[in-house]
Amino acid sequence: MKKRSALLILILALTMSADAHSMEYDFSSMSKAHVFWEYIKLGFQHILPLGFDHILFVLGIFLLKPKMKTVLLQVTCFTIAHSITLALAMNGLISPPSGIVEPLIALSIVFIGIENVLFSELKWWRLIIVFMFGLIHGCGFAGVLSEIGLPQKDFLSALIAFNIGVEAGQTAVILLAVVLFQTRFSEKPWYRKHVTIPVSICISLVAVYWTAERLMS
Repeated sequence: MKKRSALLILILALTMSADAHSMEYDFSSMSKAHVFWEYIKLGFQHILPLGFDHILFVLGIFLLKPKMKTVLLQVTCFTIAHSITLALAMNGLISPPSGIVEPLIALSIVFIGIENVLFSELKWWRLIIVFMFGLIHGCGFAGVLSEIGLPQKDFLSALIAFNIGVEAGQTAVILLAVVLFQTRFSEKPWYRKHVTIPVSICISLVAVYWTAERLMS
């Protein structure tokens, strides 16, 4: 199981474009409810299937210790942080360049994967680190949303809807991880050695590749 899971992540990561987010939409003729629903879908699609970098980050969070409390604490910190920078960026209060944001997102995945190998329990400072990385990922979300655009008449509702979609996507990733990584066995002595560590190493290696690719582009 460990080899199949790790190999699947590696193959998918190297064959999919982590930056395949650019799309065009016309919301001018849609009703408010329709726009809201479309932005929920866009937020969800930015995670599944388009946001493979964000997927690996959430998996890294999950794999440290796949227990509800541990995962929930980290995801809450991540969600609050990326919601802050997404809102600030879309309101024009911050404008970090994508040439810096995208490599930092990849490096955040490298760090989380390595940390999973070095530590088996949630440390208090990991929550701070996840929060800081969430701020960076929020800038990445904002970059994608800026390409799509927000309708002026429905600016706030569309922004909220996109964020709801992102959270739904993250939740879906976690639910899929529960099935994929057979978390009912997570307390077994062999689970960390044969699942958490090899998959986390695989995640970090993929992110190292992305970091180099984004720095050279």
